Amino acid sequence: MRKIAIIGAGNMGGAIARGILGGKLAGEYEVRLSNKSACKLDKIKADFQAAVTTTSNVEAASGADIIILAVKPWLVKQVIDEISASVDIEKVTLVSLAAGITVGDLCGMFCSPSQAVNSVTRAMPNTAIAVGESMTFICGDQASKAKVDELNMIFGSMGRSAVIPERMMGAAMALCSCGIAYAMRYVRAATEGAVELGLYPDAAKEYVFQTLRGAVALLEATGANPESEIDKVTTPGGVTIKGLNTMERNGFSTAVIEGLKASAC
Repeated sequence: MRKIAIIGAGNMGGAIARGILGGKLAGEYEVRLSNKSACKLDKIKADFQAAVTTTSNVEAASGADIIILAVKPWLVKQVIDEISASVDIEKVTLVSLAAGITVGDLCGMFCSPSQAVNSVTRAMPNTAIAVGESMTFICGDQASKAKVDELNMIFGSMGRSAVIPERMMGAAMALCSCGIAYAMRYVRAATEGAVELGLYPDAAKEYVFQTLRGAVALLEATGANPESEIDKVTTPGGVTIKGLNTMERNGFSTAVIEGLKASAC
């Protein structure tokens, strides 16, 4: 059985561990999870007895086939320095989830950067990985195809995944990793607006959820451009076009586009 070490049991690391242990790949990989705080490890162990938990990063990484660094960007080098002596970088697949740290940066953190090139990758999931609905991006421009394909399969089991060139990672992160927060901000705003119009909060939220499910289902089923679906509900002089025009006058599209541009790095 191949071994996956996840270093960091925070929101993302913990969600990935749960996604593998309780998802489509349950039983196919041994999952090792390390974290400085035993409290987070205990919660995962309570739900998944198969999880191998430890407060030692070295113990988790030793002998692992895949190592996922689910730590903050400023901790990445510290962790690599800690585990590098226990890792054969030419054999292992290293995956960093840290925003803003390139594959080149990661390779440079090893004693033999040239040996790391074929094994070092980046991945950018979003928090919906906790419920098996992430949009995850993977890049490893010089990593071996077999290693990238395996990662694509693993992350694809927890939603959808795509392999992209590293130069696109900033845009993809803004669209989907940051973008899930933007979508939730729309849900909040729509719910608040509905409450002001007289609907009860819990009901309004459920109505928004179903409306979004319907919008996604329509676009997926038809393959249509969103604007063509909008045209179907914007009759001349109707309430929908009045609402859309008011949103545009208040900067709706501009706010979304500028927000994405600000998030890309």
